[in-house]
Amino acid sequence: MRNPFTGRGGRVLAAAPAVLLALVLTGCGSDPQPTQAAAPTTSVPVTKPYDKLRPTQVRIPKIGAESSLISVAVNKDGEIAVPSVDKPMQAAWYRLSPVPGDVGPAIILGHVDGNHQPGVFYKLKDVRPGDEIFVDRSDGQQLRFVVDHTTQVPKDQFPQDAVYGNTDEPQLRLITCGGVFDHAEHSYTDNIVVYANLA
Repeated sequence: MRNPFTGRGGRVLAAAPAVLLALVLTGCGSDPQPTQAAAPTTSVPVTKPYDKLRPTQVRIPKIGAESSLISVAVNKDGEIAVPSVDKPMQAAWYRLSPVPGDVGPAIILGHVDGNHQPGVFYKLKDVRPGDEIFVDRSDGQQLRFVVDHTTQVPKDQFPQDAVYGNTDEPQLRLITCGGVFDHAEHSYTDNIVVYANLA
């Protein structure tokens, strides 16, 4: 399985929710090539309606990050649509992961930048243990998560078990790109992953 946030385009690859997941968020970053200005189309609309319990907003006061949350899922090819790099301030919840507040690791994705401007998770690398993350849900609840730790890892060493493995408590994972931007690959070299626990 490939690691998160590699390659070109605006899609994420994922396995079925019951098995180990390997999300691949691509198109994460401003590309000097004009052909990268728009994300390719996929068979799964980014704004596909989802009428079940879901998170609706994420907020990280420490870094001034705030976004509504769209829900994203996989298609028959195992590809998942993510917010276009033309809208780098839009974050997304991977809806085949738990709803934040339920047992397990809920996954929220966001761009570090896009279309030559900062993204919603531009400062995610600055989050530290003890910082708060707030997630609103469609049932009216606002949940408070507390950061446990943050890691920056090369994409070829992505800790899949730690990020996607089952947990006994409600947890949260925030994922974006980091490290150096590789212009040849149109992608960043690393991933930033924030691990947080429900307060």
